[in-house]
Amino acid sequence: MTKRLWILLGAMLLVLAACGGDDDDAADTTLGAADTTAAPADTTAAPGGTTAAPAGEATLSVASSDLGDVLADQNGVTLYLFTNDTQDSGESTCAGDCAATWPAFPAPAAAGDGVDEALVGTIPGAEGGEQVTYNGWPLYYFAGDSGPNQTNGQGVGGVWFVVTPAGEAVPAG
Repeated sequence: MTKRLWILLGAMLLVLAACGGDDDDAADTTLGAADTTAAPADTTAAPGGTTAAPAGEATLSVASSDLGDVLADQNGVTLYLFTNDTQDSGESTCAGDCAATWPAFPAPAAAGDGVDEALVGTIPGAEGGEQVTYNGWPLYYFAGDSGPNQTNGQGVGGVWFVVTPAGEAVPAG
């Protein structure tokens, strides 16, 4: 989404909050929701002000980055795996503060060009809903990526890694 559209969306949320009733916290809660990477009910929010397609229309794709070809959403925003998760375990271990920094890539998602559809799956998300997996790894965004083709989360804490089209972690370094 463009910056202008985000500003318009924020202004609309403030107007809706002001009309929402007598709860003094309503405006703060609504404004806070607009500033987070958590997904509203009908869209998938990606980090850095990029908004993915409405739920049900997301696409897992391959994008070029400084680390080579990597998995990304349909907007080119890089996806990561968390080595504290166990491959093929069927669960995510990133919740709470972790999920605020590393939002889950929510399901459903179609396999785009260069993505092996046989490696795409879903699990119950640690924060609710469904989360996309690839080669058995739950997929995440990084809140520190502000747009397409960024890989700022690569190697963070020695446990967060960009994912290759083969479904493996891009090695650190």
